[in-house]
Amino acid sequence: MKRRLVSVPALLLAALLLLATLPLWVVVSAVIDLVRGKFRLPTTRLLAFALAWAWLETCGVLTSFAWWMIGKSGDHRRHYALQRWWARNLLRALGFTCGVHVSVENAEALQPGPVLLFARHASLADSLVSAYVTTTIAGLNPRYVLKKELLADPCLDIVGRRLPNHFLDRGAADSTPELSALSALTAAMDESNVGVIFPEGTRANPVKRASALERIGKSDPARRDRLAGMRHLLPPRPAGAEAMLRGHSTCDVVFAWHVGFEGLDSFSGILRALSKPVPPVRFVMRRVSRSDIPEVSSEMMNASASATFVSWLDEQWSRMDREVDAALSERM
Repeated sequence: MKRRLVSVPALLLAALLLLATLPLWVVVSAVIDLVRGKFRLPTTRLLAFALAWAWLETCGVLTSFAWWMIGKSGDHRRHYALQRWWARNLLRALGFTCGVHVSVENAEALQPGPVLLFARHASLADSLVSAYVTTTIAGLNPRYVLKKELLADPCLDIVGRRLPNHFLDRGAADSTPELSALSALTAAMDESNVGVIFPEGTRANPVKRASALERIGKSDPARRDRLAGMRHLLPPRPAGAEAMLRGHSTCDVVFAWHVGFEGLDSFSGILRALSKPVPPVRFVMRRVSRSDIPEVSSEMMNASASATFVSWLDEQWSRMDREVDAALSERM
């Protein structure tokens, strides 16, 4: 595939250059940080994490290549083990280099499977943390819904496509095939699986929140008014979440929110955050029984979610927004 002919060599080159020039970039970045009065050396620490990320990614790509060579590219057990190793060690590297540590609350909410995880999306690290929680903490095999742009990451491109995940085309003119794929993704889930989606569709910030509410208001003013009070989350996009529920008739839903990643939706935001002590990240989950979820039709009539389901999801999302607000207030 043409994409991999670019992304894989670029990854290997980046890993080698970061390692070979380590003494140089440590000194230069530290001097730049100190001159700017950034005494916690955010640029140096972020580059150190980039070095760890590049080599962990490289190990993942080389391991997946070795399995392809011996005819094991379809072995899900091996690839889930690799995903678990990748998430665990990448989170450790994030803690060692950037001081980011995650505290998981109510982890038992993910057991037993199969279950769906509807998670808040606020930072570049959300996919990593959710992978760590589902694979290492809960011991489950996740089935992700991710945007197809993430296929630029070679490890996700190779390992992620060998596992039952779906990379969503958010710009598709007809969303029906995409939603059908989400239903198919969850249809075969068993007790070892968790389906993961970020219903907001993108990382939250005030500009995106205002834009989303404006867009909703053009077609559904009542829904816009219902969600206008949210301060931290984006309005959820209900069609994908409902499609995943449609695919599996009995699984419960776990809602997950976190605090501690605020402002980390861009690299400039990460550098600002690393300029001061990083508070522990709280990852909090709450399980909702399938019997408490509005009934979802077994057939997709159109690309829009039912009004009853939309109202229910909005209520759950507004509750999460209030919980995030309370948790952030406690940190002040």
